[in-house]
Parts: sequence; C-alpha cells; structure tokens
Amino acid sequence: MSEPDLNLLIALDALLTEESVARAARRLRLSASAMSRTLARLREETGDQLLVRAGRRMVLTPCAEGLRERTRNAVHEARSLLRPAAPEPDLSTVNRTFTIRANDGFVEAFGARLISAVHAEAPLLRLCFAPKTEKSPTFLREGTADLEIGVVGDMGPEVRIQALYRDRFVGVVRKDHPLAAMRKITVERYLDFGHVVVSRYGNSHGPVDQALAAAGLERKVAAMVPSFPTALAVARASDLVALVPASFLEVPPERQKNARSAATFAFDLPVTTEKITISLMWHPRLEQDPVHRWLRELIRRVCGAPALSRR
Repeated sequence: MSEPDLNLLIALDALLTEESVARAARRLRLSASAMSRTLARLREETGDQLLVRAGRRMVLTPCAEGLRERTRNAVHEARSLLRPAAPEPDLSTVNRTFTIRANDGFVEAFGARLISAVHAEAPLLRLCFAPKTEKSPTFLREGTADLEIGVVGDMGPEVRIQALYRDRFVGVVRKDHPLAAMRKITVERYLDFGHVVVSRYGNSHGPVDQALAAAGLERKVAAMVPSFPTALAVARASDLVALVPASFLEVPPERQKNARSAATFAFDLPVTTEKITISLMWHPRLEQDPVHRWLRELIRRVCGAPALSRR
C-alpha cells in the first residue's frame, strides 16, 4: 500500500477552513488552477466531493463538515511536532491581549485578584473578559477567545479541560430581611417568599427546583434576571430571595469594607443541591504556547486549584 501524500492534509485544511478554492490558493500561495487540481486529488483520495457549488459560492459536503475539525487538529499537531520548543518568555516584555469568556460571577469573585497577579509578572499583558452568552466550543475553535471559564457543557472532544474549583449555591436576602433574623431557615420559611433567579434564556427551573420537586414542593419565582449582580441588586431592594454561587460573595479582606456582602445576608439552602465544578477550557492549538501556559497556571493558583490537568 502506497503512503498517503501528507501535503494533501495541509491543502485539505485550507480548503475546509476557507470554503473557497481561490481563498485557499491565496492562503497557500498557489495558483487557482493548482489548487483546483489539488481539490480533484483530494476528492479522489477521500471518495467525496468535499466542496460543491451552491449558487455563486462553494459549500462543504456533510463529509467535509465532519472532517474539518479533525483535519485542523491533525495539522496543528503535525506542525507542533516539527516546531522547536519555545523558550521561556520574558514576561516583563510580553505585550499581548488574552480574551477570557466567563460569567459575571467569576469576574466579580476573581477578576481583581487575577488582574493584579498578571500585572505583577507581566505588566504589559492585558485581560479582556468577554460575556459568556452561551456554552459553545466555537469561540475557542475560531480563536475569538483564548480561554473559557465555567461549568463544562458540550465542548467537543478536542477542547482541553482543567477543573479549577468546586462551588455551591447559597440563598441571599437583604440584611434586614425576615429570614436574616432566623437561627435556622426551614424549607417552609424559605418558600414563604418570592425568588429572583438568574437565567439568560428565561428558564426559571434549576437545581433548587429539582430538589424541591423531589419533596413535592415548589417555590414561587417572581423574576428572572440575566446576571448574579442584578439578582443581588434586586434582593437588596426587595423581599425576594436570590440564588448565587458562594464564591460570588467571598471577597478578600482588603475589599470587605465596601463589599456587597455587607448589605446582604447569605444562608445555606434548606435543600440539598449538587456542588458545581468550575473549569478552565482552551483549544489544543494553544497547548504549548508558553505565555498561554503561564496564564493557565496563574489562573489555577489564583483560584486555589492544584495544577493537575485532564481532558
């Protein structure tokens, strides 16, 4: 059996990424006719048309869609094998911006400490915290985000995942709320009040509701808001009970004087809910980037997690 021409893999990656013979040719610095001949060879090798015309543009076949991410990863791994090991960077001179997708809860709990830790070692490096509007690997795959932090969803088989810390939900009310005066908050008293829940998609049902439903109980959801800061603001100005991660209320001593927790009362829920695992996620093409690797380790230190990785 003859060995496959691995140069075709580079061409396949360009074609599947660009979805255009002309753009793939420019990317590889080939003529359009040479790229067309390469596409013909790829069609013969794979037994699939890969790119077909749809009106005035080319579209990927279902087979090509399935090959795109695998091809991209294979090309990346091959290039990594042939690239010399990068030297340790001089962090004092690194002038880069890293985009981190994370929700408000993480940024409120860890943002200031992380920025301070970064600045202490890499004063020219910038962090851009982007809102996490959905759980999707697209942002990491396309390079519009360098890291993602949160509860793991369907991120695909190639995304690297590192558990950062375990969190739990707590109830929060204003400081002079009737529940704040109780030594023990029972489930009955908990259900006497309306609740404000966090949901970007208008879904009022969550882990607390599942625990209550198991006991034949139900809480009254009075409002749904898009973020934890908004939920706390509503709770501080009303009789409603908010549900937030415990880490969201844990602030370092230097910030406690002006912390929002001074105006609220937090309590353990009267029902048992599963703990939440908050994870760090990144695409394998950045696995060996020395500055990216340093930033991952720094985030793990700031969040208090051991440097043990898993996939």
